[in-house]
Amino acid sequence: MSVSSNQVKWEIFCRVVDNYGDIGVCCRLAHALAAEHGVSVRLWADDWKALSRLCQRAVHDGIIVSGIELRRWTDPFPAEEPADVVIEAFGCALPKAHEQAMAAKEKPPIWINLEYLSAEDWVYGCHARSSPHPGLPLTKTFFFPGFMEGVGGLILEKGLLDRRDRMLKAQSRGNWLRAFMQESPHKDTLVVSLFGYEPFGLAGLLRCWEEGKRPVLLLVPEGRSLAWVETALGASLPVGEEMRRGALRVVALPFTDQDGFDELLWRCDLNLVRGEDSFVRAQWAARPFVWNIYQQKNDAHFVKLEAFLARYCAGLCPDATEAMTAFWRAWNGRGDTVKAWAAFARVLPELEKHARRWCDTLAARPSLVTTLWRFVDTSLKKLDKIPPL
Repeated sequence: MSVSSNQVKWEIFCRVVDNYGDIGVCCRLAHALAAEHGVSVRLWADDWKALSRLCQRAVHDGIIVSGIELRRWTDPFPAEEPADVVIEAFGCALPKAHEQAMAAKEKPPIWINLEYLSAEDWVYGCHARSSPHPGLPLTKTFFFPGFMEGVGGLILEKGLLDRRDRMLKAQSRGNWLRAFMQESPHKDTLVVSLFGYEPFGLAGLLRCWEEGKRPVLLLVPEGRSLAWVETALGASLPVGEEMRRGALRVVALPFTDQDGFDELLWRCDLNLVRGEDSFVRAQWAARPFVWNIYQQKNDAHFVKLEAFLARYCAGLCPDATEAMTAFWRAWNGRGDTVKAWAAFARVLPELEKHARRWCDTLAARPSLVTTLWRFVDTSLKKLDKIPPL
C-alpha cells in the first residue's frame, strides 16, 4: 500500500480538555489532511457539543463534512475497523477495544501520539521516538509539534497566508467592523481581540484602557472570555451589543467558526489568545499577541512560557524584549498588567514588524501535515517490505 493513494485511511482521537483548543487543533489537522492529500479521515471526539460549535454541520454521529467523518467517542466504544494511521491526540488514551482491534489487523496501523506544542529544548530528543505497547504487538510513535527545525512543525494549511493577505487587501477593517457595530472606530483606535482563560489583572487593564488617551476597541467572542469581561466590568454585555466607558469600547461578538476566528485575528492590532490552537493562529496572523497559557500544577506552565519567549524574542531589541516579557508574565499572574501595559503599548510597532518576520520564518519550514505525511509515507514503505506472517 502506498501513502500516495487516497485508499490510506486516517483517524484522529480527541478528548476535549480545553473546551475548543484541543478539538480545534484536531479539526484543523483533519481538514488539512483531507484537503491537501485527499485521504479519508475519521475524527473521534468525546465532546460533541464542543465539536458541533466549531462545525455547525455536525448534526449527527457519522456525518461527513468536507471529507471528514465525524464520530462520537462513546463508552462502550463502537466496534469499528481501525484506520491505517491512528493519531492519539495529546495522550488521550485509545479505547482498549480499539487497541485490540488494531493488534488484530494483518498489518498493524501506524500509531502516532500527537503531543502538546512546546518550545522546550527537550522535545528534540523525544520527537519521533517510538515505544512498544506493554501487552500487544503495537508500537506508538510520539510526535511533537514545534517551532524549531527537527520537530513536527505547526499546522499551516496551504494557501492560508495568501488568503489572509488577499482578504486584508480586498476589504478595509472599517468595512469589516460594520458587520458588528454601527459606528466605525477612530482611525487611531487600538483594536484588540480577547480569547483567554481567566486573565490575571483583566479588571485593572480595562480600567487602564478606559482612562487612557488612546481609544481601545476590545472585541470579545461569545463564551468564557466574554463572561470574564462581564465580571471585570461589573455589567452584562449581550452578544451583538457594545459598551463604552471612557476611551474603552467593548463589543461582544457572536460565536464563530474557525475561518471567522482567523479573520478576527488578522483584523486586530493586538490579539490576546490562549491554549494551543488560537496561540498558533495568532502567529499566522502576523500581529502582536499575548499568550494566556493553560495553567498546570506547581506553575509548570511557566517553563513552557519562558521557553517560547526565549525563542520568540531572539532578534528583538532589548527594550521590546523587556516590555513584552514583562506584560506576558503579568498576564499569566506574575506581575502587574497595569504597570506593564505602558511599556508594552509603546513597543507594539516594533512587535508588529517582528511578528511578520517570525511568521515568515515559521512558514518557510515544513508544516505539521507535511512532516506527518512524510513520516507515514516512510513507515508504510517499511511495512510493505515485511512479509506476511
